[in-house]
Amino acid sequence: MNPAAQYILDQPEPFRTILLQLQSLIEQAVPGYSLKYKYRLPFYYLKDKPFCYLNCSRDYVDLGFIRGAWLQSHSQVLVSEDRKVVKSLRYRSVEEIDVEILLAVLQEAVLAQDKKNWRPPLKLF
Repeated sequence: MNPAAQYILDQPEPFRTILLQLQSLIEQAVPGYSLKYKYRLPFYYLKDKPFCYLNCSRDYVDLGFIRGAWLQSHSQVLVSEDRKVVKSLRYRSVEEIDVEILLAVLQEAVLAQDKKNWRPPLKLF
């Protein structure tokens, strides 16, 4: 079995259900992805570049976006926690997954993935 899939299946509830739901939504919404196991986490790649990852902590599931600093919409729900580039959506239960917001963030993240300039936009103030 794929180690990324095994990571998801090995998680305790309710995190396994959250991860499976996120996996399903990502795989339906993001064309051309590949799921790999890197840094002991399931990573989704687009065009051979890391796109997002799934991480289960003690209290929540983190859906991290590698180019999160490019994401502008739904900033009120994206968590950066002093990270300069990565932003994430966090879920403690499957009921917390707002599919509309998730799909909008995924769509914006796909567009950010295609940007030529890796650096995030400058914040002047």
